[in-house]
Amino acid sequence: MTKLRLGPIADDKPVRLTVELPAAVHHDLVEYGRLLARENGQAEITPEKLIVPMIARFMLEDRGFRGVRKSGVLNADDLSDLS
Repeated sequence: MTKLRLGPIADDKPVRLTVELPAAVHHDLVEYGRLLARENGQAEITPEKLIVPMIARFMLEDRGFRGVRKSGVLNADDLSDLS
């Protein structure tokens, strides 16, 4: 089986989140949650539980974001330079 990039999802306090996703993205999140749960021996993981760790990992691995963050100067102008 392929090793997924996310590890086990911690059972955290729920946080209310409202977001609109394209149907295809939602479908992929559902499938990713099923695969991740199976890989880690957990109950099925909902898209709501996946979004935060995925975004956190994305930001952790984004070199441009890390560089700006390390400089200690993070404002709206810096964010436009990341794209």
